[in-house]
Amino acid sequence: MPMLKDLLRLMDAKIFKPENDTHEKLLELQAARIKRLLLAFMISSQITCGMWALKPLFDDADRKFPFDMWMPVSPEDAVQYYIGYAFQLGTICISAYMYFGVDSVTFSSVIFGCAQIDIIKDKLMSSENLHRVLYKCYWYEQDVKFKRDLCFAMMRISRPLFLRAGHYIILSRQTFVAILRMSYSYFAVLNQAQILAAQALKIKRLCLFFLTSATTTCTLWAMIPLFDDASKRSFPFRIWMPVTPLKSPDYELGYLYQMVSIYISAFLFISVDSVAVCMIMFGCAELEIIMDKIQMIQSIFDSNQSDEGRKEVIKMNNKLLDECIKQHQMVGRLIQLCEDTYHANIFFQLSGTVAIICNIGLRISIVEKNSVQFFSMLNYMVTMLSQLFLYCWCGHELTIRSENLREWLYQCPWYEQDTKFKRSLFIAMERMKKPIIFKAGHYISLSRPTFVAILRCSYSYFAVLNRVNTE
Repeated sequence: MPMLKDLLRLMDAKIFKPENDTHEKLLELQAARIKRLLLAFMISSQITCGMWALKPLFDDADRKFPFDMWMPVSPEDAVQYYIGYAFQLGTICISAYMYFGVDSVTFSSVIFGCAQIDIIKDKLMSSENLHRVLYKCYWYEQDVKFKRDLCFAMMRISRPLFLRAGHYIILSRQTFVAILRMSYSYFAVLNQAQILAAQALKIKRLCLFFLTSATTTCTLWAMIPLFDDASKRSFPFRIWMPVTPLKSPDYELGYLYQMVSIYISAFLFISVDSVAVCMIMFGCAELEIIMDKIQMIQSIFDSNQSDEGRKEVIKMNNKLLDECIKQHQMVGRLIQLCEDTYHANIFFQLSGTVAIICNIGLRISIVEKNSVQFFSMLNYMVTMLSQLFLYCWCGHELTIRSENLREWLYQCPWYEQDTKFKRSLFIAMERMKKPIIFKAGHYISLSRPTFVAILRCSYSYFAVLNRVNTE
């Protein structure tokens, strides 16, 4: 408060009093300018507060306060709801007016300084900048004292007046543009994070369905000897066991051993498959991020910039393209490393899936329709198909995105860029003619046509075995 009083007292000093009508008009001009800006600021803030107040009345069907915060009253009770609603709305409006009042004093003080500088220019000569105005006066006709004072004044004026936020950040148009660019950069990062989150949610749902299906299958297998073979004791799987199902402790131990083993095997397969498909979908997300970065390449001739501004835009576009190319190379290395790690496991799973689906189809046609074994085989079929579809769908998404990336590069304003940008773009598009394909066993490409081909092959084998079994 004492500093604010000193500021107001200094603004009311005699040296700042207008001496003629021209000085009065300069002050009025600057006052009208800041008044318009502050009026727009006040209207914008009040509209924002009004929209916040309308949100619970239109967007929320239930009774809710405008802001999600702890309140000593409940929105369920009518009187308490009105009190809480009025409290929050009054608080936010008062806060808006307080910030507006502080900002108004600050802006008005700065504009008052600008008006005083305009008055100094008018006192000296014209409306050019103060340093040049001092130089253009008739100093060479004055005495030594005038020249000495002028020299000191010009040395001081050579360092312009800056208003700094926190004694560090200069308030200027360049700072405004820098803040906008920084905000857009953070927005781009958050948008890329949303792309990763969307892909993660998508693969999470697919893996959750696969996990649920596999767990249900194991549970149904555990229920087969309890319902289908209720007349005699038997283990869920017909394999050699060192214990007999006829004795009570041996039967429980063997039953528990088989179920724990099959659950552990199921979770192991699910873990390996989940890691592999997550790696593939991570590559898909990175390709989408590259597409998002390509959209950030700016056009040069759309903006009314100077030659230096256009050179800066060209430099930024080249840097962004280089970043996209490096990221695309890293995605290729990631997929290749993932393929080298899991190709054998995926190849044997895809190969075994043909025989398993064929065998399951044959078993379903043999067993009783109302038995637990029938439903367990049916669920096992869904599990194997979901595993097969999971790999083929992820591989197909990767290939499609790598193919679309070339189209996104072509649609950017490459024709406005310099030769370096066009040369890099040409090399990148030539490389992207060969899409990224994930192959099982370095041979079978994971795609939707592969999924359909495996189903057709399995059905062909099933038709042959079913015919043989019928005859």
